[in-house]
Amino acid sequence: MTPEPIALLFPGQGTQKQGMGEPWRDTGAWALVETVSEQSGQDVAELLLHTDGALLRRTDLAQLVVFTVAVMAHDEARRTGLLTGAPIACAGHSLGEYAALVAAGALGLADAARLVAVRGSAMREAAELREGTMGVLVGAPLQAVEELTADARAAGHQVWVANVNAPGQVVVSGSVEGVAAASAGAPGIGAKPISIPVGGAFHSPYMAPAAERLRAALAGVEFAALHTPVVANTDARPHASGADWPELMIRQLTSPVMWEAGVRTLVDRMGCRRLIELGPGRTLAGVARRITPETEVLSIDSPVALGAVGPASRVLA
Repeated sequence: MTPEPIALLFPGQGTQKQGMGEPWRDTGAWALVETVSEQSGQDVAELLLHTDGALLRRTDLAQLVVFTVAVMAHDEARRTGLLTGAPIACAGHSLGEYAALVAAGALGLADAARLVAVRGSAMREAAELREGTMGVLVGAPLQAVEELTADARAAGHQVWVANVNAPGQVVVSGSVEGVAAASAGAPGIGAKPISIPVGGAFHSPYMAPAAERLRAALAGVEFAALHTPVVANTDARPHASGADWPELMIRQLTSPVMWEAGVRTLVDRMGCRRLIELGPGRTLAGVARRITPETEVLSIDSPVALGAVGPASRVLA
């Protein structure tokens, strides 16, 4: 029997928590921690095992630990034989795109770890230059949120659509006042506003300084000429050429994450019938079920979860 075609999904910042590395320390994949530590200049083992959860909310540290657990989950899944062959495609939410590129063979682990370190540091510095925040508007369609933010900007506020995660789940980003203005107008479009405890106005023009730092870091990085397709956040299209990625990664910092459209690309355009989330938490699996309820979704967030996937569910990945 031919296994169902699948895609691998990798989560982004916000899924970190204290002790998140503990389940992985006795696995073969733990060896990857040394590489990430060497390339980032951080003691990643300490971050994964002992660092307080409040400190892990710091943008640069959060990105390192989430990336590391994601690549460990993928490595251990392959090591244990759960994933065999090659995936149809990969995708990652924001930061998760870096783990997706590693899994797809587009980018080596060392280069990816260096880029994640630069990205996190640059985003943190950009947030310190211009105070900003983000918020979720739940229950309203994208067009209504786009009109709401456009009206807010016309009134002098700085706020933009930052993430389109699922039907009725749109994230806005900008100045504190701008996000507050959008939240105040949310009931008028049938939305419920929810604040997000983040360190800046990510995926908005406020991240332009970070994009320039990332551009400089990407200048010395080699991508594979051809690789497993990765559906990009910025355009929700599959890209299988390494030549595409430097500009896509730079644009991602200041552009909306088109996650809902990307999942639909995986399922409707590319024919994926199973989606497997690899990394901390199960956020993307829940979002995927909202986008495409008919598609099988699995989460591998620990070695225990690996073991819970029985022979009937073993997949081509």
